[in-house]
Amino acid sequence: MSNVFSGPFDIFVQAGQSNAEGCGQGTAAEPFVPTEQILYMNKDLSLSVAAERELNGGLWSDFSLFFAREYVKAGRLDPSRRVLILRTAVGGTGFLDRRWGMTDDLFLQMVKMIQHAKTLHEDSRFAALLWHQGETDAILTASYEGHYNNLSGLIDAVRAETGVSDLPFVAGDFVQHWKRQNMGICEPVVTAIRHVCRDKAGHFVETDGLMSNDQTIGNGDHIHFSTPSLEILGRKYYEAIFG
Repeated sequence: MSNVFSGPFDIFVQAGQSNAEGCGQGTAAEPFVPTEQILYMNKDLSLSVAAERELNGGLWSDFSLFFAREYVKAGRLDPSRRVLILRTAVGGTGFLDRRWGMTDDLFLQMVKMIQHAKTLHEDSRFAALLWHQGETDAILTASYEGHYNNLSGLIDAVRAETGVSDLPFVAGDFVQHWKRQNMGICEPVVTAIRHVCRDKAGHFVETDGLMSNDQTIGNGDHIHFSTPSLEILGRKYYEAIFG
């Protein structure tokens, strides 16, 4: 392994569905510039320099890039270390479609990535779980109780797998553009997420004023944060934990 991909690492687990995986389009106020200080672990367990995804002829951004940039800018990363973001999120997935439950494929893939990260360097440390999910479960009319129990169990399991009993975690509200159109199905899920954050010593991030792709570039996509919004969301996630 080259020096570029050597540890030790400050590790962030990024999990959930499409707004965690990153579908942001448009241009950030301060576009993310790839740096060897910030790396991804991909689903095949390979490491790469973190960058926006090239997809359908354009660049798609995610909030972890801006979160990590804030972390580095604030001086939280020792010069001998690197940020490693475990990219476990997959768009269009939830608990009710049997993807994120503790016997389901994406949860097990996340555990595999966590376990592999542990082997990379003995002085690496898990720093937080960055979660954004719930739209799929809202569409599948999840109940408050069901979503609360599913997310609460996932938080407990990730803390157990990482060996950090008080591992910080942060979750956020949906894109308001889409949520306002679907308030009846969204409210039980968002309320459950809020309460899990409260009860598990996590952090809930509000998304008022953050625009969808459609509001930013007019592409008809109401459910995904645009890149300018993801830049703000990443900063909000950082401030929720470290601010």
